[in-house]
Amino acid sequence: MSRPTVAPLGIAIAFALAVPAFAQDAPGGNATRLDAVIVTGTRATDRTALESTSPIDVLTADDIRQAGVLNGELGSALQALLPSLNFPRQSNSGGADHVRAAQLRGLSPNQVLVLVNGKRRHASALVNTDSKIGKGNTPVDFNAIPVSAIKRIEVLRDGAGAQYGSDAVAGVINVILDDAPEGGAWEASYGAHHTDVEPIGRTVTDGQTAYASGQVGSRIGQDGFFRVGFEYKQREATNRAGFDQIPFFEEQTPDNLALAGQRNYVLGDGASKDLNAWLNAAVPVGENAEFYAFGTYHQSDTEGANYFRYPDGEANWKEIYPNGYRPISEGENLDLAGVAGVRGQWGDWDYDASLNHGRNEFTYRLRDSLNASLGPASPTRFKTGDYESAQTLFNVDLSRVFGAHTFATGVEFRHETFETGAGDPASYAAGPYTDRPTGSQAGGGLTPQDTADLDRDVSSVYASLSSQWGDRFTTDIAARYEHYDDFGGELTGKLAARYEFAPAFALRGSVSNNFRAPSLSQIGFESTSTGYDASGQLLQGRLLSVNNPIARALGARDLDPEKALNLSVGFTSRIGEHFDLSLDVFRIDIDDRVALTERISGDALTDYVLDNFGVPGVQSVNFFINAADTRTEGAELVANWRQALGDGDLLLTGAYSYAKTELKRITATPDALLAIDPDYVLFGIEESNTLTDAAPRTRGIFTARWDNSDWSLLGRVSRHGSAKRVFNFGGGFEPEQTYGAEWQLDAEVEYRFSPKWSVAIGGLNLTDEYPDLSNEDIYYFGNLPYDVLSPIGSNGAYYYTRIRYSF
Repeated sequence: MSRPTVAPLGIAIAFALAVPAFAQDAPGGNATRLDAVIVTGTRATDRTALESTSPIDVLTADDIRQAGVLNGELGSALQALLPSLNFPRQSNSGGADHVRAAQLRGLSPNQVLVLVNGKRRHASALVNTDSKIGKGNTPVDFNAIPVSAIKRIEVLRDGAGAQYGSDAVAGVINVILDDAPEGGAWEASYGAHHTDVEPIGRTVTDGQTAYASGQVGSRIGQDGFFRVGFEYKQREATNRAGFDQIPFFEEQTPDNLALAGQRNYVLGDGASKDLNAWLNAAVPVGENAEFYAFGTYHQSDTEGANYFRYPDGEANWKEIYPNGYRPISEGENLDLAGVAGVRGQWGDWDYDASLNHGRNEFTYRLRDSLNASLGPASPTRFKTGDYESAQTLFNVDLSRVFGAHTFATGVEFRHETFETGAGDPASYAAGPYTDRPTGSQAGGGLTPQDTADLDRDVSSVYASLSSQWGDRFTTDIAARYEHYDDFGGELTGKLAARYEFAPAFALRGSVSNNFRAPSLSQIGFESTSTGYDASGQLLQGRLLSVNNPIARALGARDLDPEKALNLSVGFTSRIGEHFDLSLDVFRIDIDDRVALTERISGDALTDYVLDNFGVPGVQSVNFFINAADTRTEGAELVANWRQALGDGDLLLTGAYSYAKTELKRITATPDALLAIDPDYVLFGIEESNTLTDAAPRTRGIFTARWDNSDWSLLGRVSRHGSAKRVFNFGGGFEPEQTYGAEWQLDAEVEYRFSPKWSVAIGGLNLTDEYPDLSNEDIYYFGNLPYDVLSPIGSNGAYYYTRIRYSF
């Protein structure tokens, strides 16, 4: 098959990777990210990333734009730039097809705290219960943060609960919005995947993506500003499904078997449309204060994939779908965030008082589905539920410089809510055809008994001291007391230090204890579903809250908060103007990690629930528990070399991350559950795999970038480490597969043909690499040949072009 020409990209790659051999010994070059003055992780106002007592990555707006990842996806851009961050592309994974979750240091998505301009960001309302990575989480939706709004991003890779509050177990991601008082930019890009799909022996072009953004700023008086922007993105679907071999447990009828050799399933990204808007402003108030405000708006319509239902099967009526059907999930996502406050000086003190509100509303729908129990008159479109979460915060922060010491203190009051609404009655109805599954296929609607309405109040007080002891020794000390009205209080603390033991060489280290309360969704979320389990069998199941009497009888207990102890030791070096390096090793011990149980299913469960609670037809159950204690150990390396080259500047960056999670303790299966069936396991190999081996332990990135006044050339090579998938299909059948490491090559050429106009062409995964094909035990009868675990994804090569006008 013919392939698109990539000659300009090839020239860029060869040049970017060969330039070290021609570099001349000359001063200058691009400022490295470690030179940037940081605001995350310390209250001192003059620290750079290299001088920080904890490891911090600083990403500029150019870094993020030139990541080139799928035109406007912030989460994918972060994965391309940060080896410690994982942002897998899920498919056939329920809510995770619509809201993707990010991991830092291999931990759960809800164990990283996200800030915008230093203020806590709210989480999504949608609970991911069918995903692999991020299962049971309501993650922050990174793609709801406009890429065009970003000035820079600071990523603190260390526990920071004492500094910022709960959830900062793996670290903190602080998104700093653009505050330029003048000028603006317009940008448009278009791209598509063009790839050889091995399982079907074809070359396909799909995933066409169009992106446009605009922003403009204006001064207000002498020192104020107002900046506003928008983004629009439309992405078409991708599909990497294989040819159907027809599962053996489906009816082997002529109509079913006639579908063999067809592509009845979908594996890939769903179609989506996104609209983002943002503002950032500050206005002087008197001589020593300013009023500030910023906010984001995100609205998206997304689609997700689900398993195929065959013509002759209990989940179908041939009067509606004579050739079978594949339900499509639809997500309507509305995300709003706004912060307003006043900051200034009061004598020798700096103060900042703010009000912060964020909310997410998600409506989940299905089309091309049916409720088989309603018979041939079943509708084919359903609303299966409404989800809403919100947080409102009030903060007051005070800080003061005492010589070489910066003291800060403050209070925070936070109100959190989580609410779900029932789906259409037809989405959960039990119709007259009692021999057929009830509820809409591919996700039964939330029933009135499933709905949740929870809230809680959190208050905290903190104090910190950042100190410079002479020219060589720096310390950061922090303590915070945080009180939840449903979990009580917790005291967290952190001690971090950096010592420059020789010119250009320093050691740093930290110790902290951190805390994460179970989210409201983990406490109170319930759902009833009709779908397929890991082995492909159709099941009617329920996810129960820990307070549900059925869950209690099966061993559920009140959830305890997760508690972590973080230890980190690092080495930093900067030699002259050319080379800098940081190496940090860490250990994170987390007790009482919250996770979902295995799916408990079988006739014994169905009979037990019917006999003891009078609820018929419950074929599977799971619920949240404090599943395990874990230990994560790892190391992270970042190195930069900068050099003048020809009439431009060269920057070489290498980064590597290693994180290994092991189980120290697993919650035992309770006697009440063993009494129902001695083979039941509360938390077993499948969910243990989610915490330990499902995410790659290693990732490495090498980037070469050369710039002058007219050209920017970028080449990036990434190595995604191996990941492991384990299933428990029951009956002792527990297939597993380790997917090997994969290499990825990206490149971009940008030409500035005037001070205001530039054009770029680029490509991601130029060598068209894929994860290993899944083995016969896992690939679901040829339909799902690729797993979702590898960060390289299963979409293949992507090519794009971009034009930008700045003024």
